[in-house]
This record gives sequence, C-alpha cells and structure tokens, in this order.
Amino acid sequence: MSDPMVPRAAATILPLRDGPGGLEVLMVRRNPASEFVGGAHVFPGGALEVEDGGLGSLVTGLDDATASRILGVASGGLASFVAAARELFEEAGLLLVDAAAADPDALGAWQTAMNERRSTLAEVLASEGLRLDLGQMRYIGHWVTPLGQPRRYDTRFFLVPAPGEQVAAHDRGETVAHLWVRPVDALAAGARGSITLILPTIQTLRQIALLPDVAGALAWAAGLGPISRIEPHLRERAGRAWITLPGEPGYDD
Repeated sequence: MSDPMVPRAAATILPLRDGPGGLEVLMVRRNPASEFVGGAHVFPGGALEVEDGGLGSLVTGLDDATASRILGVASGGLASFVAAARELFEEAGLLLVDAAAADPDALGAWQTAMNERRSTLAEVLASEGLRLDLGQMRYIGHWVTPLGQPRRYDTRFFLVPAPGEQVAAHDRGETVAHLWVRPVDALAAGARGSITLILPTIQTLRQIALLPDVAGALAWAAGLGPISRIEPHLRERAGRAWITLPGEPGYDD
C-alpha cells in the first residue's frame, strides 16, 4: 500500500484558445461523487501512469533530456508532459497531434475506449499513425497537496494552445461538464459561488488573467524562469482552519 504521506506524481494542463473576448481556457467539472475535489471546476489532469514514461518514440517536439531539464529533474521528465497530454485527451477529448491527420470520429471512439480502460494512448497513436506533438507545451507551475489531506499529489502545471479543428468533450465519468471561459470570468464565478474553485486553480487563473491571447500566454510562459514548488500548509487554531502559502505569516510555524 502506498504511503498517504507521500504525494503521488501528477500533471495538469491548461488548453488555451483565442475567443471573441480574449484568451479562454478549458475547464472541466469533476464528478460530484469523486473523493478528490468532487464538483470543483479544474483543468484537465491526473496522476502519472506507468505507460507515460514509455512513449518517447511516439512524441515529437520534445525529448526526455529537454523535458527533465525544464522540470529540474535528473531524468524521466517527459512522463509528466505525456501524462498531461493523456489526461487532456481522456477528460476533455483533445489530442495534441497534427490536426490534419486526426479523424474526429475515430478520436471520439478512442477517448471512450481509454476511459473504459479498453485501450491505451500508445495504442491510439500507433493505430491512427499519429505522434504526440508536445512542442508547444509550457511548464508554468508546481503545486503539492498539503499534509493532512486524504489524497496528496505532486502536480506539474502546463499550458498549451488547444489543437485546432478538434472539439472538446468531457468524459461523462470523472468529469461531468466542460466550458471554455475567460480566466477573469472563471475567477468571478468562483467568487460568486457559481462554481467551486480550489486554491491552485485560483492562483493559476490569476497568473493568466491579464494575458491578451494565446501568443501572449506562450510568451509569458517562456519568460517565467525556474518554477518554485508550492506546498501550502494547513493551520488550525481555536477551531478555525486556514491555509498558508510560502512567504505568508505562520507558514513555517
């Protein structure tokens, strides 16, 4: 049995597009019955799987050495990029491949097969003669679930332009809805209580809220430099609980 104190490696991705009112990001609503942030609006993502580390030959635009350098690890960094791309396809139906080579009907069937555990991403790519194109993925964040939570994740955050000509479709299992939304509108909806947002989602939306378009988002991400690992701490006193972030008063108490 895995140690609940040790966070599981995970990856999350922000698909972006240019909308009539500016930059839009795709969000999915987690199934309310889920044990982890049920009902919350989040970005597609999930835990790394063993297969994610073995797809190097089916990837273009990025290799393990470069991915590992970007993430600041000795090796195996490509698996996090692949996991984010896989989760994007499983949860939202968008596959990071050459749009001209992708058959929309076939992709829809493959998404269902993957969510029913009847197929793998490797089988999808090989059967359709496709390769994952990860060249435009950008690393933008690193969040770790606080101690004290029943499930903990060590999550890398990425953004990417949404693949053209593909239509998003939530999986109707882990996710029950999806929407394209301007980051400022998502934050406003969260503040009103119209949707539920968790702290890493809020902070990430704030990061991109003022970016004008996809090109601007890619340029911003390229200039971020080293990404800091953020692990919030849960605090409780006199029956009141709150979260502190690095640099805030009480964080190191």
